[in-house]
Amino acid sequence: AGITKATVSIVFDNSDRNRSPLGYEDHPEITVTRQIVVGGRNKYLINGKLSQPSQVQTLFHSVQLNVNNPHFLIMQGRITKVLNMKPPEILSMLEEAAGTRMYETKKEAALKTLEKKQSKVDEMNNLLDQEILALEKLRKERTQYMQWANGNAELDRLRRFCIAYEYVQAEKIKDTAVGEVEQVKAKIAEIDDDTERTRLEIQEMEKQVSNLSAEKEASMGGEVKILSEKVDALSQDLVREVSVLNNKDDTLRSEKENADKIVHNIEDLKQSVEEKASAVRKSEEGAADLKMRVEELSKSLEEYEKDYQGVLAKRDQLMSKREEAVSVENELNVRRKDVENVKLALESVPYKEGQMEVLQRDRASEMELVQKLKDDIRDLSAHLANVQFTYRDPVKNFDRSKVKGVVAKLIKVRDSSTMTALEVTAGGKLFNVIVDTENTGKQLLQNGDLRRRVTIIPLNKIQPHTVPPRVQQAAARLVGKENAELALSLVGYSDELKSAMEYVFGSTFVCKSIDSAKEVAFSREIRTPSVTLEGDIFQPSGLLTGGSRKGGGDLLRQLHNLAEAESNLLIHQKRLSEIEAKIKELLPLQKKFMDLKAQLELKSYQELEEAKAAAKEKQILYENCVSTVSMLEKSIKEHDNNREGRLKDLEKKIKAVKVQMQSASKDLKGHENERERLIMEQEAITKEQVSLENQLAALRMQINGLSSEVEAQKAKVASTRNSHDQAQSELNSIRLKMKECDSQISGIVKEQQKLQHKLSETKLERKKLENEVKRMEMEQKDCSAKVDRLIEKHAWIASEKQLFGRSGTDYDFSSRDPFRAREELEKVQAEQSGLEKRVNKKVMAMFEKAEDEYNDLMSKKNIIENDKSKIKKVIEELDEKKKETLKVTWVKVNKDFGSIFSTLLPGTMAKLEPPEGGSFLDGLEVCVAFGGVWKQSLSELSGGQRSLLALSLILALLLFKPAPLYILDEVDAALDLSHTQNIGRMIKTH
Repeated sequence: AGITKATVSIVFDNSDRNRSPLGYEDHPEITVTRQIVVGGRNKYLINGKLSQPSQVQTLFHSVQLNVNNPHFLIMQGRITKVLNMKPPEILSMLEEAAGTRMYETKKEAALKTLEKKQSKVDEMNNLLDQEILALEKLRKERTQYMQWANGNAELDRLRRFCIAYEYVQAEKIKDTAVGEVEQVKAKIAEIDDDTERTRLEIQEMEKQVSNLSAEKEASMGGEVKILSEKVDALSQDLVREVSVLNNKDDTLRSEKENADKIVHNIEDLKQSVEEKASAVRKSEEGAADLKMRVEELSKSLEEYEKDYQGVLAKRDQLMSKREEAVSVENELNVRRKDVENVKLALESVPYKEGQMEVLQRDRASEMELVQKLKDDIRDLSAHLANVQFTYRDPVKNFDRSKVKGVVAKLIKVRDSSTMTALEVTAGGKLFNVIVDTENTGKQLLQNGDLRRRVTIIPLNKIQPHTVPPRVQQAAARLVGKENAELALSLVGYSDELKSAMEYVFGSTFVCKSIDSAKEVAFSREIRTPSVTLEGDIFQPSGLLTGGSRKGGGDLLRQLHNLAEAESNLLIHQKRLSEIEAKIKELLPLQKKFMDLKAQLELKSYQELEEAKAAAKEKQILYENCVSTVSMLEKSIKEHDNNREGRLKDLEKKIKAVKVQMQSASKDLKGHENERERLIMEQEAITKEQVSLENQLAALRMQINGLSSEVEAQKAKVASTRNSHDQAQSELNSIRLKMKECDSQISGIVKEQQKLQHKLSETKLERKKLENEVKRMEMEQKDCSAKVDRLIEKHAWIASEKQLFGRSGTDYDFSSRDPFRAREELEKVQAEQSGLEKRVNKKVMAMFEKAEDEYNDLMSKKNIIENDKSKIKKVIEELDEKKKETLKVTWVKVNKDFGSIFSTLLPGTMAKLEPPEGGSFLDGLEVCVAFGGVWKQSLSELSGGQRSLLALSLILALLLFKPAPLYILDEVDAALDLSHTQNIGRMIKTH
């Protein structure tokens, strides 16, 4: 049939009982067998008995042969891997040697058992919770049942007590009613006499009041009216004169500022005039040098031409000079025509002289205003930093119009006197941010990079609580529409923000006085929160808030100022843009005008000077030519022989001199033009300086006149104020007299009102007494009928009525209040009727059964809790023992480890140390020293040294508690022969 199974056995020597595994002390040998049967089935036997794999594993574990962590097995080439172990792995080798490793396995199993027991406890707790709920319900039902049973007896006693009291009271009323009716009729007669006397006193007081009123109207009515009209007229005059004074003061200040600016401009112009004069002097000096050179060249040229020309040539020259004079005259006419053309062109330019300067002054003024408004806006914005809402676009291409802004910046207060009240009404809501939808608000909160916490109001979700129109009308009727206005009606806003503004301002009234606010808040018909103009709050609940509010309304006032400043800034920026556009439009026209003007002045000046110079020069030249004709004729005769050679030399000299003369003339003309331009600019600046000085003189005269006007106006204002104060004092004295008269009338009227009130009360009292008489008569009849009815309905009254009211019985009315007994009866009847519907008749038996089940569960739970505490206590004790055992093992192995390694490698040391900052329970590291110097890392060791270090650790563990076997596969591969022999002797010795 072939091989069907395979068996392998290992036999351990167990003769040393001190090292024997637990439970095997009586066996001299321990045989462990594994049998593999065809089909893959395994069998394990210990000393021939079939065992579970866990039993075999526990046996091996107890003798340091943990197959799950085989430190007793060092495979080929892996001896140094021992040194590469992490601190917890080296600690596990120590635990194997100490025998505590198996305890860890058992501890894990015990902890799992604890978890199972805890789950059972939790399950029981759930059941107990359900049982407790059911038990509590049954306990309540039992209490209700007991209460209902006891209440029935008490109900019967109370019912009889109340009926007995009704019977006694009816008998008493029936007997005493006749005498009481007569007494009440006598009181009615006395009341009639008092009423008649009071009526006569009231008539007398009415006569006194009419007489006093007539006297007051006759003596003081007309005078008060005249004085009031006079005071009003003087008040109007005073306001008007003060306004005129303020306007003149403003005008005077502005004129002084203008004068200061003109003085500054004049100083600048004086400096410019000095600079231009210096430049003109320098130009004239240069021109003088050039003129001298031109004159020298002209003389040389004339001398050469005189020599060159003969008599005939000189006559031709004279003719040519005449022609040249004609051409000069023609050229002069052409230049005059050019001047006329320039004048026409200058007139055709649509620009007036000084127009640009006016626009530039306006631009400077507007720029100053714009800068001032920007500074104001910057200051206000700095104070209103809390109202600024800055955010980053939460998504790409975000529509910023979805974010409307902060509530405080979206409203416009219509009346500045209500700013404090509105600020108190809104409170922190002023800083809320309004958006279109809740999605926009969510995006801002998540991705808007907000710099502070904000509250967001989505327009599509907010639910406003507006005061109903009915309540608003009731408030208007109660205190007047002008005295209590809805806060919402006092602010302006965009229509799309209506729901948000109703949420902020729609639920509060703003009242002009504390009395109005109190009536609105506490009226039963209105009962709405109200705020006074000073910021005091009245809540319908009775809560009052008020007191000092320094700077009340500053936020809204600053926002109002900011809005006005921004509006003014827009207006002035628009005006500035218009002025700059005009300046830009006029710049080319101004340039063209100034060019034409300069060209005109230059041409006019050049025409005049050049014409005079040309005429003079031609005249002198003509005279010289006539005088030299005779001299030249004589010279020609004398030098006729060498005439040709001399003519050629003269021609060359004349040509050279002409070139030099043309160059000098050109330079001279340039200097003259520059000089003329500088002179024109100097004259223009001088004219402007004269104009500014004239303006300054006129302004100073105007300032002096305005100063005198201001002083006169101040005197006028003071006179008007004195007249007003005098008239006011007269009016106040007359009003004081009228007030005294009114107080006298008021005293009489108050006394009259008291009498009238007394008369009304007397009438009301008489009416009550009449009704009392009727009631008593009816009550007498009712009581008689009631006594008969009670005796007929309750038969027990006849037998027990002699006990009614007697002390010590159930009908003792003195010891027990009948009215309270009636209330108790009604209360008990209501309770009994309610209990009878809810009471459970079987509740007593159900409660006993549920209580038994609850006690049984609690008993089981206590048993499990005790088991848990015992297991935990054992684990804690074993943990402590394990710690002590490990410490002893570590000390012993550490000592042997260092001894063995220093024996194998003289001059070295080795030890097992905990990681830095930890204890030996966190793990152990191998440290080695050569010549007293500890190595930072084991990687500095050679292969042989590492093998010796690993073997030293294994031998140290073997010395403490050796395993039955160690498998060392070629651990001496990296060692020389002497070290191998040393290892062999070391193993054999130990």
